[in-house]
Amino acid sequence: MFNTLKEDTQTVFAKDPAARSLAEVILFYPGLHARWLHRLANYLWRHRLKLLARFVSHTSRFLTQIEIHPGATIGRRFFIDHGAGVVIGETAEVGDDVLLYQGVVLGGTSLDKKKRHPTIGNNVVIGARAVALGDITIGDSARVGAGSVVIKSVPPGATVVGIPGRVVEDHRGQAVDLEHGKLPDPVARAIRLILKKQEMLGQRLGAVESSHDIPLYEEELAKQRRELEKVFSQGAGI
Repeated sequence: MFNTLKEDTQTVFAKDPAARSLAEVILFYPGLHARWLHRLANYLWRHRLKLLARFVSHTSRFLTQIEIHPGATIGRRFFIDHGAGVVIGETAEVGDDVLLYQGVVLGGTSLDKKKRHPTIGNNVVIGARAVALGDITIGDSARVGAGSVVIKSVPPGATVVGIPGRVVEDHRGQAVDLEHGKLPDPVARAIRLILKKQEMLGQRLGAVESSHDIPLYEEELAKQRRELEKVFSQGAGI
């Protein structure tokens, strides 16, 4: 038991650079408290003391703002950073070395009493406010970007972003953290391709117009572009 508790606290230091002391971690980390209380609730659940298990789980939710069903299976070195709003359903299975950020939901999509929540592999990182729904599998070392909604299984080593979640990158090796600002943006990539093609067509059209002495309107278009850039830089229309 002591070794397990020691491993839990060491996991906090390994995955949160803000952790400064053992006392701070033990007293002020709701993700750690939720993990400890879930371990007790899960023990009671497996020994058919389900009403008492739900009481412990409900108490944990009240104290930590993290809801983990006592029937959920959680692996070793599991850590919830910040934690508020995290929900993990009854039949969810979470592997080892998994990192969840605040607001993550591992939810179900069926009313049938069967496996209806996600299975999360080892070394997975799931960003803030991401949602995984249904009996799907998120493979080992996968990453899910903040705010994504995952409704299909994710292969090992993949990065998923968007609504619905789409694989935008494959990587090998352990997912240690989630650099949200460095995740690929498929929408921005598509827009850049369209703009690039538009620029190329504009150059070709300009060459044709010049060869036939057709008046050019580049200055007028440039002025309109600057006006649009000014509007969006001020946040208008959002």
